[in-house]
Amino acid sequence: MHLNVVNGVLVIKPSIRVNLNQSYNHYFKKGENLKWVTREFVHVDRTACPWLIKKFIDPRAAFIFVPPEKIEEVVKMQGATPFDAPRVKLGHRNEKCSFETIIEEYNLKDPVLHELAKIVHSGDTRDTALAPEGIGLSAIMTGARFNLEDDFEAVQKAAYVYDALYSYCKLKLLREKYKSELEKMNQKQQNEFLKRKLHEETIS
Repeated sequence: MHLNVVNGVLVIKPSIRVNLNQSYNHYFKKGENLKWVTREFVHVDRTACPWLIKKFIDPRAAFIFVPPEKIEEVVKMQGATPFDAPRVKLGHRNEKCSFETIIEEYNLKDPVLHELAKIVHSGDTRDTALAPEGIGLSAIMTGARFNLEDDFEAVQKAAYVYDALYSYCKLKLLREKYKSELEKMNQKQQNEFLKRKLHEETIS
């Protein structure tokens, strides 16, 4: 089920329309929550944060994308948690992007996430000195939001990109950890070793 807000009206695809002032709860299965809201027309931070939230914080999370001026209204009426928007707790602060702020607020210690955060930061803030890979991420998300139907599809398709970047970052840390062992292997042995470690080992 896809949700979107058009001119203050929540659209539940494919054909149900309800006024934003009404409760959404009866449109969801028991246990599901409509609880995260951010600005529409997503780019790097607003595709990375939903991936982070669903993977590490709230697997049942659903998202609402609205114009910036509607965020406070949705928060007040529905109790949704706002992110990557002006003047919200889970937004940019101290030169950090929202992805980094959420990691900090939820005390996520995974070193791989912190490595990935460098790429998201670079892509979102254009501080490419931190992680040059951010240039590519920004280009992909810029193109994606024009190619896809709406923000929901953009976030859904972007999840594959962030899964891949998470693996990329984990491989980077694994190569550093097992540098001496890998130097003794040929390319095929290295690939097999890293693939096994990627799926078996948790980096702490």
